[in-house]
Amino acid sequence: MAGPGVFIAFEGGEGAGKSTQVGRLEAWLTGRGVPVRTTREPGATDLGGTVRSIVLDPANTGLSARAEALLYAADRAQHVHEVVAPALAAGQVVVTDRYVDSSLAYQGAGRSFDLAEIASISRWATEGLVPDLTVLLDLPPETGLARARGRAAADRLEGESVQFHQRVRDTFRALAAAEPDRYLVLDATADPDALAGAVAAGVGALLGERR
Repeated sequence: MAGPGVFIAFEGGEGAGKSTQVGRLEAWLTGRGVPVRTTREPGATDLGGTVRSIVLDPANTGLSARAEALLYAADRAQHVHEVVAPALAAGQVVVTDRYVDSSLAYQGAGRSFDLAEIASISRWATEGLVPDLTVLLDLPPETGLARARGRAAADRLEGESVQFHQRVRDTFRALAAAEPDRYLVLDATADPDALAGAVAAGVGALLGERR
């Protein structure tokens, strides 16, 4: 299903700088003539935009944790079907801001669900599509939340407790530790230029292996 392309996911807590680094990587790849498609979860498709408006709206206080998990899975299924899989089949480098690990961290550990159940839902939604590389931008939740809340009013997830976000961080780190060959873990408190350089080095090495 993956096709000849390369699939890269950026993960991390609130305020980690994922969007910034996705943009920096896109510019780096484009400058080298590499066909690249950047995307995000939730919200990369028309359906995903509707899902995003539901799951991040702080007014939706009555949304159950199970409904939240299923909404993210529905967004991901459409995202893979409509955006990710076609781009990979066309030989592009697909760079996504969040993927399955975010559900494991937020809906699994954050909401205290069994990670195996969340993983099973995500595998079914994505037909088992796994990134070739996951870049984890790691930082303390207090730092990330201060960054995020400094930009705009907190969304529904940003408004969760520090303890919630610490569980999220711990899970991201545990996932990376379990599969070190597939993860590039970076200190997101570092200078953005230094982070971009480290990402480029990691992605460059991956692309070199694929040639």
